[in-house]
Amino acid sequence: MALQKTLIVIGGPTASGKTALAIELARHFGTEIVSADSRQIYREMTIGTAKPTPEELAAVPHHFIDSHSIHDTYSAGQYERDALVLLERLFSQHDVVVAAGGSGLYLKALMEGLDDFPEIPPEVEHEVEALFAEKGLPALQEQVARADPAYYEVVDRHNPARLLRALKVIRATGRPFSAFRKSRPAPRPWRQVPVLLMPEREALYARINRRAEAMIETGLLDEVRRLYPYRHLRPLQTVGYQEFFPWIEGSRTLEEAIRLFKRNTRRYAKRQMT
Repeated sequence: MALQKTLIVIGGPTASGKTALAIELARHFGTEIVSADSRQIYREMTIGTAKPTPEELAAVPHHFIDSHSIHDTYSAGQYERDALVLLERLFSQHDVVVAAGGSGLYLKALMEGLDDFPEIPPEVEHEVEALFAEKGLPALQEQVARADPAYYEVVDRHNPARLLRALKVIRATGRPFSAFRKSRPAPRPWRQVPVLLMPEREALYARINRRAEAMIETGLLDEVRRLYPYRHLRPLQTVGYQEFFPWIEGSRTLEEAIRLFKRNTRRYAKRQMT
């Protein structure tokens, strides 16, 4: 692969315009888009993950959109391996490829590589997943904070996937998760051009609120109802779905669910910006 190959990587908070810019750049360079969004890979989750529209998907080829089912086990490490294989093929056809996404772990996997962690025994996997299913996010936060305070200081504490991964490594090895983290990024055989979209906060929050209302109007509630039987699966432990499950169960009003959906999306965007 020639060193002049270039990966343009578009990052930024949710609703900041990453999809539109990625499509504009991909059309300009006559190339394809690699998604780095950990939720849009799931074909059952469409409206709540703000996937590109059918028209946008038809404008240029996209990869890692609707590529997996919520019933699949898929990790950021698997994404890194799959993305590297894909990029080798794409760079054999194009000098420039565009990547876009708001999932920090997927962007890190793509640009720098992830840390090399040990294999987790199935019984530890089950044990930690059962803890999360039974006691929720606070139990993960408490145990990671106690076992690895250094990592707990820097991790996104509201991201269950990261806390689950840390706790599994801690329990499997008896060592802090931070002991396995490397300081140097893995070399990539292409030039990387990061593009960070950072809208003014108030404008972004207003856009998030409008998009949330549009999602409701275009069928988000029906999508949530269809996915309710699978609410225990990890892909559904996320903003845009969790807020509405209590509404289906009758323990929360629709108005409150929508308020929390908007609030939690704004909080997620704030974490992405810091």
